[in-house]
Amino acid sequence: MNKICTFGGVRFPAVKEVLCHVDHSRRRGRSEYQPADVRKIIPAADGAEALALLDEKHVDLLVADVMMPRMDGYELTESLRAAGYTLPILMVTAKEAVEDRRRGFRCGTDDYMVKPVDEEEMLLRVAALLRRAKIASEREIRIGGTVLSYAFTVTAGGQSQTLPQKEFLLLFTLLSYPGKIFTRRALMDEIWDMTSETDERTVDVHINRLRDRFRDNPDFEIVTIRGLGYKAVIHP
Repeated sequence: MNKICTFGGVRFPAVKEVLCHVDHSRRRGRSEYQPADVRKIIPAADGAEALALLDEKHVDLLVADVMMPRMDGYELTESLRAAGYTLPILMVTAKEAVEDRRRGFRCGTDDYMVKPVDEEEMLLRVAALLRRAKIASEREIRIGGTVLSYAFTVTAGGQSQTLPQKEFLLLFTLLSYPGKIFTRRALMDEIWDMTSETDERTVDVHINRLRDRFRDNPDFEIVTIRGLGYKAVIHP
């Protein structure tokens, strides 16, 4: 099991290495935000240097500025996706037009932040991206006799059922971190993304559907933490 640390108040495995752009002309960059608990932040002066570093090092997440010399953030992201890299990418830029955001997502970025960047929000977004990457890479969770497969299927008691995507991701997220309390807002940001205008109460609707589906499951239950949110409890 991975060791757990605290990063910006969010818990996630402490084995993460983050590659980020540093603007040497101003001697500022994402590395200034490194909390003591982060294992390593690898700085790169521009997109070309980032590509070279990725050939040599394992990186769990990339934070890329759009405006970089030699190769900008758009080109870097396109190059990585074309080469088959699937690591999460957070794009940071002063460009706030809707078309700029669209271009970023079309290039393959996973999230997009406009400067000036709020440090706490950045840490929360990084943690969310790493959790999503963990879910996607693990592909399967086993809880007692219950198996969740990333084909959106849950097998229990010898029977399999395919869940709607949002229900499956909600259950997979909760069971990936048993005992961890998720607020409705955190689950919305995690599964519906941070720009969604869907009401937070939609989380309650999906939780109730999951409870109806698995009310007789002996391996786990979803518990309401009054005033906070939800957590998964594993039965011995």
